[in-house]
Amino acid sequence: MDKKRKVVLYIASSLDGFIAGKDGDLSWLASVERPGEDYGYAEFMNEVDTVIMGRKTYDTVLSFEGEFHHKGRKCYVLSRSKSGSDGQVEYYNGDVRDLIDRLKQEKGKNIFLDGGAEAVKVLKEHDLIDEYVISIIPVFLGSGIRLFHETDNGKSMTLDSCKTFESGLVQLKYS
Repeated sequence: MDKKRKVVLYIASSLDGFIAGKDGDLSWLASVERPGEDYGYAEFMNEVDTVIMGRKTYDTVLSFEGEFHHKGRKCYVLSRSKSGSDGQVEYYNGDVRDLIDRLKQEKGKNIFLDGGAEAVKVLKEHDLIDEYVISIIPVFLGSGIRLFHETDNGKSMTLDSCKTFESGLVQLKYS
């Protein structure tokens, strides 16, 4: 029997619930960088062949130097204003439920929700995220871009695992 594809949010958050500081600042993530420690990211990415992200997140990714880090995977960027493809990603502005339904019908590995906050909100609102892997970084940002926006639906989750690391990072996995 084929393993069912899952939509997995794999993301880092400050202790006070922000995924970026003011103006999208991500420099605080460096506080847990350690030689040879990727907090399970490489292993996670081996289980992924499709990536979904919001347009602002994609714009941020493009600002990084080096090769597009999702090269070789099917990538969808949720956008209200862009459509078509830029050679690296396909812009998607339809109903996200249709996209997820179609992807889950196809054979393949898991689907990585790579952020940002707007994309997380939309998928969470429609109960389309199967698993949440949240790495809590031991810093308080005070303000910035929240991981979870307010929505009209709440939901109980099951803790699948909790890993702690020397850096103080705690990785929570919920389904």
